[in-house]
Amino acid sequence: MLVIDDLTVRIAGRALLENASARITPGSRVGLVGRNGTGKSTLFNVITGDMGAEQGTIEFPPRWRIGRLAQEAPNGPESLLEVVLKAHTERTQLLEEAETAHDPHRIAEIQTRLVDIDAHSAPSRAAAILSGLGFSTADQARPCSEFSGGWRMRVALAATLFAEPDLLLLDEPTNYLDLEGTLWLQDHLAGYPSTMIIISHDRDLLDNAVNQILSLENKQLTLYRGGYSDFERLRRERMMLDQKMVKKQEAQRKHLQAFVDRFRAKASKARQAQSRIKTLAKMEPITSLVNDEVRAIIIPPPDKLLSPPIIATDDVDVGYDGRVVLSGLSLRIDNDDRIALLGANGNGKSTLVKLLAGKLKPMQGTITRAATLKVGYFAQHQVDELEMEASPYDHVRRLMPDAPEAKVRARVGSIGFSGQAGNTKVEKLSGGEKARLLLGLATFAAPHLIILDEPTNHLDIDSRAALIEAINDYPGAVILVSHDRYLLEACADRLWLVQGGGVAPFEGDLDDYRRQVLADGNRGNSVGSKSSPRSDPSEVRRAAAGKRAETAPLRKRISQAEVAIAQLTRQLSKLDATLADGALFASDPARAAELSKTRAQVVAAIAKAEEEWLAASTALETA
Repeated sequence: MLVIDDLTVRIAGRALLENASARITPGSRVGLVGRNGTGKSTLFNVITGDMGAEQGTIEFPPRWRIGRLAQEAPNGPESLLEVVLKAHTERTQLLEEAETAHDPHRIAEIQTRLVDIDAHSAPSRAAAILSGLGFSTADQARPCSEFSGGWRMRVALAATLFAEPDLLLLDEPTNYLDLEGTLWLQDHLAGYPSTMIIISHDRDLLDNAVNQILSLENKQLTLYRGGYSDFERLRRERMMLDQKMVKKQEAQRKHLQAFVDRFRAKASKARQAQSRIKTLAKMEPITSLVNDEVRAIIIPPPDKLLSPPIIATDDVDVGYDGRVVLSGLSLRIDNDDRIALLGANGNGKSTLVKLLAGKLKPMQGTITRAATLKVGYFAQHQVDELEMEASPYDHVRRLMPDAPEAKVRARVGSIGFSGQAGNTKVEKLSGGEKARLLLGLATFAAPHLIILDEPTNHLDIDSRAALIEAINDYPGAVILVSHDRYLLEACADRLWLVQGGGVAPFEGDLDDYRRQVLADGNRGNSVGSKSSPRSDPSEVRRAAAGKRAETAPLRKRISQAEVAIAQLTRQLSKLDATLADGALFASDPARAAELSKTRAQVVAAIAKAEEEWLAASTALETA
C-alpha cells in the first residue's frame, strides 16, 4: 500500500500540499488530477525521493520498484528494442550473471527467477509495446540516435512500460503521442498488473484506463472511486456547481447587466431594470462559491460567412522537395464543417493542414479558395515563433499598431491576460498560457477557417472544456488534429482518414476507429476495457450545433441593433452640436426647423432600435 500521511510541501514559500493524506491499495490504477500548477508533478518528486517534504511521510513496501518516465529521451547507438529490453534491470543482470556463473545452485536460482519474470518472452513483449506506440519492425532495429526527440520520448515510455515496476508513475504520457498511440496506451494501461498513478488531462484516458481518481485541490488530496466522469459527477454533487454552470451563469449575468447599463436611466424601463438588478444580486451567493474559475477561451467569429465551398481541391498532389506525400486529393470544405483528421504520425496530416492553410502549394492539380478567405492556423511547434523576451501585450500591439492603448489592453484581456498578466514575458508563461496566447494570435483576424493541430497539449481538463465550448460556439469551419478523443467526439462532425498517401472519409465513428487501430498492426494486447459511464460528447456537439443555428438570427438582430444605435447616436450628437448654435435659428430658421424635425426622427429611431435590441436580447436570454 502507498500511504501519504499528513504531507506538507512548499516551494519558494508557497504551499502546494498542506496536511494532505491518501491511501492507495496495491493494484490500483489511479488518475491524479488537478489544475495546472497545483503540485501534481511535485507530489511525484516527493514519492520518488527527489524532493523532501516539510512535514508528513510517504510509505510503501521496501521491495517495491518505482518506475517513472525519464525526463530526458534516450539517445545512443543501441537499437530501440535493445533500449527497451535494458529497462528491465533485473532481467539484464540475471542474463549477464548466467553467462559467468559456475555454482550449480546459483545457476538454478538464476534460471528459476528468469522463468518467474518471463524473461525469455521479453523480446516479443518489448516489440509489442514498441509496435503499439507506432514503431514498425524495421524501426525497432534502427539506432535510437536516428529518431527525433519526440519519437525517442516514445521509446522512453516503452521502456518504462516494459519494466512493469511495482509503482508506475506517468506524467502526461500522451503529450508525445498521436491519437493512434493514445488509443493503444489507454488499452494497455487498463490491464496494467501493478499499482499505477498517472497524471493526465485526457478525459477519455482517465475514463477507460483508471479505476480511481486522486484529486489535488485546495492543497488537499481526495480519493474517488471510478473514472473521471464518475469523479466529476461526485464532485459536482459535492460542490453543487461545475464549470459549465458557472459559464452559463456568467453569460446570464452579462445579458442582465447589459440591460441594466442601457436602460437604468430611462424612466419607461426603470422598473424592468430594477427587476434585473435584483436578479443579479440574487446570483451573487452562487458565484461566490466558485473560487478557481477558468477564463473562457474566445475565438472571434468572422465578420461575414463566405459562399461555399470555402476551399476545394481537384486532383491535387502535395509534398516536399519534389517528393509527393499525398496525391489525388479532391476535397471540399464548407462554412459549417467540423472535420477531424485521423491517421498515424508520418502519414501526412501535417502536410494536408499546411496545404489547406496555404503554407504549401500543390505540386499538381488545382486548389480553389474563396476570394476573401482568412485561415487561422494553430500548431504547438509555433511556440518557437513567440519572442521569449516579449509579453502578450507586445505580441498583440504589433497586430494593432495604430489602436489606442485601451483597445489593445482589452484585446489582450480577451485572450486571457488581464492586467499585469499581459506584461509577463513569454518565457515565464506556463505551457497552458503559451497555448492560450498562440490560439489568440492565430485567430486574431476572425478567420473563416481555423486549423488546430494538437491544441490541448499543456491545457488542463477545465481549460480543454473551455476550448470545446469555444469551438462549438465558433460559426466558421474547423479542422482538428488531436490525440484527445473526447475533444474530437465533442467537436467533430466528419472524420477524414489520412493514410496510404491519400485522404478519404472515414465512415464509422471513433469507437470503430479505436477497434481498427487496436486490430491493425498487432498494436499490443487488447484487454477489452470497458469505459465508465460518461456524458456522451456527441450530444455536446449536437447540442452546440443546434444552439448555434437557433441563436444565430438573434445574435444577428442584436448586432444590427447595436450598429444602428451607434450610428444614430453619432448622428444625434452632430445634430445637437449644430442646433446648440442659437444664431442658426435667427440666420436660417427654415434649416433650423428641418434639423429639429430630423432630430425628433433620430430620437424615435434610437428608441425603436433599443426596443429591437431589448426584444432580441430577451429572446437570447430565454434561448
